[in-house]
Amino acid sequence: MFLNHRTPVLPTPEQALRGRPVPEFTVPSRHTVLGNPLVGPYPEGLEVADFALGCFWGAERKFWQTEGVWTTLVGYQGGYTENPTYEEACSGLTGHTEAVRVVFDPAVVSYEDLLRLFWESHNPTQGFRQGNDVGTQYRSAIYTHSPAQAAAADASREAYQKVLTASGHKEITTEILPAEGRPFWPAEAYHQQYLDKNPGGYCGIGGTGVSCPIGVAPAEG
Repeated sequence: MFLNHRTPVLPTPEQALRGRPVPEFTVPSRHTVLGNPLVGPYPEGLEVADFALGCFWGAERKFWQTEGVWTTLVGYQGGYTENPTYEEACSGLTGHTEAVRVVFDPAVVSYEDLLRLFWESHNPTQGFRQGNDVGTQYRSAIYTHSPAQAAAADASREAYQKVLTASGHKEITTEILPAEGRPFWPAEAYHQQYLDKNPGGYCGIGGTGVSCPIGVAPAEG
């Protein structure tokens, strides 16, 4: 979560750290706010969504505060290193993002609602950075778990680009990729629900101030 003055470059699979077959740490059994298990299998009827929008401390809090979200956990996703550590992810040599896994009840909150929260909670036009946080791990990404999620994510990106362009913003750099083949590796225990344990802790995410027209009327202006 710190400013890095080097120009970020994604590693190739050959350049990435190899990682390890088993994690170096264990994940807490339950969410400190919601009280539900962090790791699946999850109850029938719930769905999973994966997002990356900068520093995962603040990003996770955005989602656990949303009605219908059953549990959240932070981790690393989208790269090549197996069972990475935080230090390895910050090195830029894993290819991973700082990601948030959101387990939700679609009868209470829709995937489109989560997409709206995702777009409005960060600036998706900044490439390998989010505010003062610079590095490939801070890039914006959506990892989809079904064709329906992929279609919704693509449609939301197109809709949000229109209102961003009208407001003078640049092109969205968010990557939208299948979660299949891109495992979610849970982060260390101290990262889980970090801002619940440290209410005054650092939160580096912030939106553009432009409303996302997903499921609502397009924003004026």
